[in-house]
Amino acid sequence: MGGPNLEVFKFAVYLFVPIVSLVYFGDPAWYHTHVVPYRNKLLPPLEKTVRVSIQAHWRRTTNHRQQEMPFEQHRVREELERIKNERLERRDAKDREAREAKARGE
Repeated sequence: MGGPNLEVFKFAVYLFVPIVSLVYFGDPAWYHTHVVPYRNKLLPPLEKTVRVSIQAHWRRTTNHRQQEMPFEQHRVREELERIKNERLERRDAKDREAREAKARGE
């Protein structure tokens, strides 16, 4: 059996191997030199990806407003608030029409 020195060595290896690998492989320069070229070789160009097609669909369905689909959290929250307000306005208008039709006796 190993002694305390072996245990200290194993502890150091278990501790520093993940840290060193995260520092080495998490470096943006390493990512851009090794991962991005391989990604470009394997995957289709960004113009043909789902995210770009979703943005194009978003532009078509928003009455030709020059608005991009929100991906940042604060913009998503603003868009959800806008959608909720529009839905409430439509519901209020529908209820108002129903009350007016009821008052007229239809």
